[in-house]
Amino acid sequence: MAEPEYLTVTALTQYLKRKFDFDPYLTRVAVSGEISNFRLRPNHQYFSLKDDGAKISAVMFKSAFAKLKFQPEEGMKVLAVGRVTLYPNSGNYQIVIDRMEPDGVGALYQAYEQLKAKLEAEGLFAKNQRPLRQFPKRVAVITSPSGAVIQDIRTTVARRYPILQLVLFPAQVQGDTAAAGIRAQLKRVRAMGPFDALIIGRGGGSIEDLWPFNDEALARDLADMPMPVVASVGHETDFTIVDYIADKRAATPTAAAELVTPVPLVDALSRLSEDRTRLAAALMRTLQTLTQRLHRVQQSVVLTQPERLYDQYLQRVDQLVARRNAAMQTILQQQAHRLAMAQASLAPRQLAVRVATTQATVRADRGRLDRAVQTLVATKRQQLAAAELALDHLSPLKILGRGYAYVTAPDGHMLTRVADYEVGATAEIHAADGTVNVTINERKQTNG
Repeated sequence: MAEPEYLTVTALTQYLKRKFDFDPYLTRVAVSGEISNFRLRPNHQYFSLKDDGAKISAVMFKSAFAKLKFQPEEGMKVLAVGRVTLYPNSGNYQIVIDRMEPDGVGALYQAYEQLKAKLEAEGLFAKNQRPLRQFPKRVAVITSPSGAVIQDIRTTVARRYPILQLVLFPAQVQGDTAAAGIRAQLKRVRAMGPFDALIIGRGGGSIEDLWPFNDEALARDLADMPMPVVASVGHETDFTIVDYIADKRAATPTAAAELVTPVPLVDALSRLSEDRTRLAAALMRTLQTLTQRLHRVQQSVVLTQPERLYDQYLQRVDQLVARRNAAMQTILQQQAHRLAMAQASLAPRQLAVRVATTQATVRADRGRLDRAVQTLVATKRQQLAAAELALDHLSPLKILGRGYAYVTAPDGHMLTRVADYEVGATAEIHAADGTVNVTINERKQTNG
């Protein structure tokens, strides 16, 4: 029987990988399953797809993952398209996903809801609630230059507030490049400012048509604009991320123009006249009040007899000077008394007496210390002698000297019970002055 040809693990794995890579049924596979073990990584994404009966490893490279319109989550059911291959390093087969979308919910709607929840949790929707200026001078408009939006805004402004300057920043409002174009126009608005308000909008359409206004980067740029933002995107029932970011939302372009313009000019002039009358009346009342206060101040004691202002302060100064002199006198007396006491205690005779007293105290303390040490040493010697006597009484040699002995087996362990002795075996009896070797002929167990 011929010996089999053995393959290396690498050769076998490469063979299986080629089988996977060149199988026409595995180069493009559409599979549905539930995402498992997903954790967002900075580059490529590694996770699993599973159902009730099986699980397969999945990888989605950075370029493909960047095209997703939604954020994958643990437990989400998805529809994935990719190719099945074998990873040689681990020997596991896996699916390399090129395209993926939620199962049962549109990818765009899923992405919209996820971005909306994310920005709302950051507080970006509540960041700007700025009021619109009542009488604006310049308003920027970002929209398509050929659509009906700009025409409605111009018509409304011409009717309500014709002196308002509208500055159009034309932008593409539909398609993959629309969001980037709108962001570029936002930079132009900043550079050409200041503007009193910004209108951004377009007409209605499907969620795909309105998708540029759900761009996260556009939303963050719009939230940082220095002027109030009015959004008019789609119809009244259409809501985009831009609508939530804006300071104000208008259902139509006409409504947006009405928000940034004041009431009609005739009404505004009438209100200005009324405000002028109220302002004049308020000024007259203020002048009368100030005139009365001036008369009262002119008749005050401070101005008619200014010397009286300092009377109380002069008395206060005199009192403080007297208190200071008395306090200084008291302090000087106390210090003089302390100095006299110190001089008396430092006199030569007093010092000699104190030195003699201290020396006598030291000699007495030294005598007491010597006697205490001698007493302690004698006590410790007595305790040592008693301990030696007690240890001598407990010595095994003392016990053997009184006629006792102990028996050990040949291996040296002590025999203490009858069961430890075996008939015919030898043993060694230890007495006070030596040992005796014996042979056991018989053993008897006493009752007790």
